[in-house]
Amino acid sequence: MIPVSPPPTQPPAPAVDPVVQRYRAFFALLDWAQVPPRSTARPWPGRAPHPPAAYLKALLVKLCEHKAYITELRVFLLEHPALVLELGFRPVPAPGLVGGFDVARTVPSARWLRRQQQQLAPALLTALLRRTVQALQAEIPELGTTVAVDVKHIYAWVQENNPKAYVTPRYDPAQPPRGDPDCRLGVKRRTNQDAATGAPGHVESVWGYGTGLISATPPGYGDVVLAEWTQPFHEHDSTYFHPLWAQVTATLGHPPRNLAADAAFDAWHIYQVCAEQGGIAAIPLNFRGHPPPDRDPQGVPRCSQGYPMVPTGRTRHDDGYRIQRFGCPLLRPQPTDGRCPHPRFATGRGCNKQTNLELGGQVRATLDRQAPAYRAIYRQRTSAERINSQATALGIERPKVRNADSVRRLNTLTYIVINVRALQRVRTINAASSPLLC
Repeated sequence: MIPVSPPPTQPPAPAVDPVVQRYRAFFALLDWAQVPPRSTARPWPGRAPHPPAAYLKALLVKLCEHKAYITELRVFLLEHPALVLELGFRPVPAPGLVGGFDVARTVPSARWLRRQQQQLAPALLTALLRRTVQALQAEIPELGTTVAVDVKHIYAWVQENNPKAYVTPRYDPAQPPRGDPDCRLGVKRRTNQDAATGAPGHVESVWGYGTGLISATPPGYGDVVLAEWTQPFHEHDSTYFHPLWAQVTATLGHPPRNLAADAAFDAWHIYQVCAEQGGIAAIPLNFRGHPPPDRDPQGVPRCSQGYPMVPTGRTRHDDGYRIQRFGCPLLRPQPTDGRCPHPRFATGRGCNKQTNLELGGQVRATLDRQAPAYRAIYRQRTSAERINSQATALGIERPKVRNADSVRRLNTLTYIVINVRALQRVRTINAASSPLLC
């Protein structure tokens, strides 16, 4: 006779459910005091709504479980009733059901979860991310001395980004896709003309967004995120820098000393912030299609014939920085008997050049990019690339949402997940290396 197992009468207790245990440990690393117990957007009378922390935790579960769609998240929650209670959703009583509550009525609808994904207060997410950085700083006091900055592309969920879809026009900046009117057209990759074969260059355009981040790699601990900023993809990389720098300065309580970045961030005002701290901005020169400037060891520009030019006056550039003008040494301050074959010499004006007088402009022009200190800092630029790889694994590159608000919130949540995992790792390392007390 085949024995028949009795049907289960109770679901696994939250204390022994491995899924609940895993997420209980994960959520314990976040400072939930930053999240109010009830949304201030709803009046207090009436039935108590689910707390905002429950929605935040559910969206973090969505990322950790690699659920691309809200519908997939809801199915996962329905399969784990104990986790629903652990997240903090208010149960709907049902004495006749297993566990004493109706999990299908307790978990909000996919439509309502999708709305929360779009409308959660950004300040709450930013506060949670900031607290993870400060918790990491408490474990690693030197965190943020040297940082890296980078921008990653994000594909908008539109048919214009599908090369197999027939769309006309596909890349018209004046006509944003109807599927996501918030996204913008930007260049993901650009290749120059092949000088050997004469083949034309190639431009790969993308409708979407850009997510900028500042990261750090404390020796022996791995990579962490210090600040993040998201905007449409048509903005230049350098426009991400100052919002990111303001965030990391406010979070750490001081600005970083050194910076590593790629050539897209080669701008005098970015060198300026590091130079004011006595640090180094390890950024390759980007001549933007112009020939490299010819200057003597003192930074004085030379003309096309190799003569050091003479200063003729100072003024202010249209972009706000101070500049020093230089003129032809054969004509300034007084004409000489020298002759020059340059066409401008025959007009009586001669060549004119100008240099940036700001500290950042001077550092950019004179920085020794072969020095060991520069190269050691520049190697840390890969920190941001490794963070981008982790974020890509969590789905940041192709979010299944159709508006900028949802993209920004998912990006912040993604970096929170990365930092919480880093905090788990750091505390494990510190606990293993700390001396045992007798």
